Amino acid sequence: MESGVADQSILRIENLHKAFGATQVLQGIALVVKPKTVIVLVGPSGTGKSTLLQCINLLVKPDQ
Repeated sequence: MESGVADQSILRIENLHKAFGATQVLQGIALVVKPKTVIVLVGPSGTGKSTLLQCINLLVKPDQ
């Protein structure tokens, strides 16, 4: 393994919040993605998977 790569992250999210009106969609989300890692988001419809991806890409502005 390359020196120092294991300690780095390519994406770090801490305490992400997003609401649409009175509906809290994301509350305190934390996510760390390290190099050469595959992440899969799974869950029922309406649980915020797409909203999280849109916030990561700044297509939707997070509230916090």
